[in-house]
Amino acid sequence: MHDVIIVGGSYAGMAAALQLLRARRDVKVIDAGERRNRFAGFSHGFLGQDGVGAAEIALSARRQLEAYPTLSWVDGRAVSVEGSKDDFTVATADGRRHGSRRVLFATGLEDQLPEISGLAERWGHAVFHCPYCHGYELDQGKIGVIATGPMSTHQAEIVSEWGPVTFLTNGAVELDPPARQVLEGRSVSIETTLIERIDGVAEVVLKGGRRLGFAGLFTAPFCVPSSSLAEEAGCDLEETMMGIQIRTNEAKQTSVAGISACGDVARIPHSVTLAVADGAWAGAQIHRSLVWPDG
Repeated sequence: MHDVIIVGGSYAGMAAALQLLRARRDVKVIDAGERRNRFAGFSHGFLGQDGVGAAEIALSARRQLEAYPTLSWVDGRAVSVEGSKDDFTVATADGRRHGSRRVLFATGLEDQLPEISGLAERWGHAVFHCPYCHGYELDQGKIGVIATGPMSTHQAEIVSEWGPVTFLTNGAVELDPPARQVLEGRSVSIETTLIERIDGVAEVVLKGGRRLGFAGLFTAPFCVPSSSLAEEAGCDLEETMMGIQIRTNEAKQTSVAGISACGDVARIPHSVTLAVADGAWAGAQIHRSLVWPDG
């Protein structure tokens, strides 16, 4: 019986584990190896690790955790979570069952991208969602913002801080006069022709064959939990402006006693920095729940 099983061993999950391990708690991490930012070569905007390979950061963090004797790590997929506070069982795809007093979901999100030919293949390399993570490297070149809904106008506004922007409505949004005025006030060009495909590095081919070249593209995917385990365990979900996430309180506790959630799957907005901070807070709060179980 472990003190805590953490489902998901990316940045948030490892940050939570670190707090618990330093409190000498018995922690098991179950990780399927599918970091949300695995499509990006480098991580930017994370203090102390700016420009370091995303996989390198994750591997270094894991090696640091492995120095603590109360850690056990399973490279595998959790398939079910059963039980109640102080008596949970997490089953993995290999048929093994693992017991714990607490469970933490740090499973991350899946990005549901616009269905545009060539876009998914460029995700994390030439197509992005966060300008703070990737905007600077575009070196003030031309940027395309592909609309996915009404909130995309705000993305176009903020991205214009990093270079001249063309807002590609692509049939996903109808701009009323006030919205047009706001975008034009930010010197954002508006393109209403539908997109046929993405070519080259970041070249948008429009219906009819016209081509628009960009240094990079941004879009706002609809985000959903990458695993259904939390919902199957009875945890409430909630919809945000960015998609669906696990509902938690200020202590990162879900609607199920003894189960917490952290990172991108349990907060907005999303970044490595914010995921690490959220995980550290979740780990500390879980430790408090073990010290004061009735608190």
